[in-house]
Parts: sequence; structure tokens; C-alpha cells
Amino acid sequence: MRTRESVTSVIKAYDVRGVVGRDIDADFIRETGGAFGHLLRGEGETLVAVGYDMRPSSPELAAAFAQGVISQGVDVVMLGLTSTDELYFASGTLNCAGAMFTASHNPAEYNGIKLCRSGARPVGQQTGLAEIIDMLVDGVPTYEGEPGSVTERDVLTDYGAYLRDLVDLSDIRPLVVAVDAANGMGGHTVPEVFRGLPLDIRPLYFELDGTFPNHEANPLDPKNLVDLQQFTVEQGADIGLAFDGDADRCFVIDENGDPVSPSAICAIVAKRYLAEHPGATIIHNLITSKSVPEVIAENGGTAVRTRVGHSFIKATMAETGAVFGGEHSAHYYFTEFFNADSGILAAMHVLAALGAQDRPLSEMMAEYNRYEASGEINSTVADQAASTQAVLDAFADRIESVDDLDGVTVELKDTKAWFNVRASNTEPLLRLNVEAPTRAEVDELVAEILGVIRA
Repeated sequence: MRTRESVTSVIKAYDVRGVVGRDIDADFIRETGGAFGHLLRGEGETLVAVGYDMRPSSPELAAAFAQGVISQGVDVVMLGLTSTDELYFASGTLNCAGAMFTASHNPAEYNGIKLCRSGARPVGQQTGLAEIIDMLVDGVPTYEGEPGSVTERDVLTDYGAYLRDLVDLSDIRPLVVAVDAANGMGGHTVPEVFRGLPLDIRPLYFELDGTFPNHEANPLDPKNLVDLQQFTVEQGADIGLAFDGDADRCFVIDENGDPVSPSAICAIVAKRYLAEHPGATIIHNLITSKSVPEVIAENGGTAVRTRVGHSFIKATMAETGAVFGGEHSAHYYFTEFFNADSGILAAMHVLAALGAQDRPLSEMMAEYNRYEASGEINSTVADQAASTQAVLDAFADRIESVDDLDGVTVELKDTKAWFNVRASNTEPLLRLNVEAPTRAEVDELVAEILGVIRA
């Protein structure tokens, strides 16, 4: 038996993640597979697709998970090396549950699992992870029937063809594209997806290596973009693309080597969707730039704001029939991709827009860069609620409006500035995001708010 504390330290709000050998091992993962198999069998699911990234521990853990699943009479199809969105593709097209072994952007010693039901429907605390936790603590029920079977299948070629059908890049002007795969799964998927297209791919760190010898596979951290920024300019590329470890997120660099805001990417993809689907609903999370709902409204769409986190985005897309959803963390969700996120599909939309006109990327994106932003700033605090209230008290006479959809989002009087303060679900942290018309306003607000939070 395992303690609830040890299990909940690994099974987070949206996935399973921990240090291999310390937090998780093959036995724990085997039991997790058994719990997932038991849950699925009770819901009538009969098949789980299992994929894994290039981390050294991934093959062993994926195999252990599969053994747990088949012990519950549920079949497994092993996909081998995949990106996370390739696993979602398999779940959607095979109409089966899925398990992706990855720790995304975390360092090499970490690993974990992203779980989904058939059709790439997310599994989170409210949709299955709580039941899995209970079984890991109380014991996974034994199944007395025949075990399931394990087969193998490679879906990379089908996945590439599917994406090329979604975004037609065959007639764009030729583009030079610098790509930093960070030794992650982008090095596996990019060559296949972009095969035969008018794209001159300039690869950087395409060798699959889960020890990440060049830099962490976390493009959200600016220091991990430096190599691509320099490489993009050196190569004379029209655009640079940076993927995280499991390639479900993509960051964009312009021809000058400057990062393009993920919110700006949300806006341009939203505009493309609204041209094809007039009046459609577009989802954005509450820390994306104000420019996103502005662009949606200007192009006749309906913007729906949601909490941070893929399970909230996916659920809201399903509820509203939205055609696209975006997060400022560079997760982008597509209705024709099973409401799942795909970094490379987002990149294809940007390439289509860039290649359909003659301006450089920096000029094309200028209309979407309307505000300055702080990025997410974390502070360790003893009492998250008290610190949040202290911020509200400090700004009481300047607040235009406040909502508590996810933490508190404060609109300030007589300016287009706003900020969000929200607590981490798993750590004693407060996360701050600030946006304002000018960099000076952002810096002033950040200094004032952090002065309260960190007092």
C-alpha cells in the first residue's frame, strides 16, 4: 500500500510527474496502468495507445504501464517514439484511450504520463485522476478475466499526412525555417510533417537525446531561446520555431531573432479560423493578452475566457463548440484535432499566413503586438490567500473591476492595464502576470505588486 501523500505528490492536477527512482519507478507505473485499465474497463473502453518520448527512462516505464493495463483485460497498442500531439492523433483516429510518457519541458531526471480517454478527451483530477489515486492508495482491484494483448503500430506517416491535410502549405512562397528541436520529439516529427513542402528546414539539435545536452527543452524560459535566435539570423531564415521536449508547444522567432508573443500567435490563428468560420467561438485563457479578444471581436468572432490549464480549455471547447483555443504558455488547441493541442499545427498556421504574403514576419505580426507584458513571475509565499488579499487592499482605490475565475484578475481604472495573481495548485507559489500599454507601466506595476507579495 502507498500513502496518499506520496501518491498525490506525483499525480498532479493534470498528469503524473516526478523524478525517476525517487518519486516514480516501474512498479508504481505498473500499478498506475492497472488503475487506469480498471477505470477504462468500467467505462467500456477496450484499447489504450501508449507512446513515449526520448527520455532514457521512457521505454521501461511505458512497458511497465502496458503490463498494468493488460492485467485488467484491456488491450494496448504500443506506438513507440511519439510526440504528445502524435499520441493525441492516435487516440482520436483510433478512437481509443491514450497514455503519453513524457515530462515535457522538465529536466532529464523527470518523467511522467499524460492520460486521455478515446478521442483525446483529457483526464484530470475531476475526470479520472482522483479515482486512480484512490486505487493506488487502497489497492488496485484484481481482474479475474483474460488479460489484454499488446500490439505495435507506427502512426508517424499517417499523423504527418493528417496535419498536411488540415493546413495547405503547398502553394505558399518558399520559406527558410530554422527549427530548434532541443533534442526532443520535434526532431522526430518535423521532418515527416514538413516533407515535400516548400520549406527549407534548417535543423538545430534534432538528435533525440533525453539528457538534453545543449539546453533544456523549455522554450518558455528565455535562456533556452538564445541559440535559436542566433541561428535564425545566421541562417537568414524567415522564421524560427522552438519546440519543447514532447513537441506539443511551439514558440516562434521572427527574422530579426526576436521572440513573437504566444498571445500574438493566438490572435493570428484566431483570425485565420474566423475567416473560414465566420462568427465562430474562440477560447483564450485569462492570462493571454487583451489583444486576443480584441482581434476575435474585430473579426466577428465570440471570445470565451477560461482558466489556465489544458483540461479547462479542452472542456470549454467541447461545451461551446469553439473552433480554436489558445494559451499564453504556447499551447494551442484545434477543433479538427480532437480539441487537443499541437505545437506543429500552430506553426503550420503561422507558416501559411507568412507564406501567403510578402512581408517579413516581424511586420506581419506588428498589428497583434498592442501591449507590453511582464510574463509570469513566481513568488514563494507562506499564505497565498493572505498575500492575494494584501494586493487587493493595496490597489483598492484604483480597481475598476475584479473577478475570481482563476485567482484574481484586476482591471485598473483609467488605463488598459490589468494583472492576475493566482496560486499554484502544487507549490507554495503565487503567480503574477501584468499587462499594460507601455513597458514603463508594466515595470512600475510589477515592482509595486511584488513589493506587497514579498513583503
